[in-house]
Amino acid sequence: MKIIRVWSMPNKNTFKIPQIKTLINTYGEDWIDPFPDPYKEDALLYLSRHKRNSVDRVLFDPPYSPRQLKECYENNGMCLHDTKSSVWKEWKNSIARVIKPGGICISFGWSTNGLGHGRCFEILEILLVAHGGNHNDTICVVEKKYDDSQRNNTNI
Repeated sequence: MKIIRVWSMPNKNTFKIPQIKTLINTYGEDWIDPFPDPYKEDALLYLSRHKRNSVDRVLFDPPYSPRQLKECYENNGMCLHDTKSSVWKEWKNSIARVIKPGGICISFGWSTNGLGHGRCFEILEILLVAHGGNHNDTICVVEKKYDDSQRNNTNI
């Protein structure tokens, strides 16, 4: 696993941060993003339209905290979620369901948890983007899905 730390100015548009844009481009094109700005559609509804093991690449850039979740959706007139941690679990399970074995997910947030081994993902790379001052780092976790055909897990 490769871990890299860089510095960049913060930007509410994660994918416009130069080092993050480079990271995304390194792993290919034609990404799906269940959280398009400005949160016009529920991510679970968006993901439900994709078949199991049908997607090569997913960007997982959800609200990073319960407070951000509430603010992002309420500011757009949507009250789709409470702020329980189960919301993130549902999103991760849905993403794991749609990604093909060998497919890539890049998760963004304040931790390196990503989708995890429990969902058949292995970490390839972690990019820590420091922003200085009182800003939290943006943590980018690149994971590859391994073959889950031997698993019998109905949670995904």
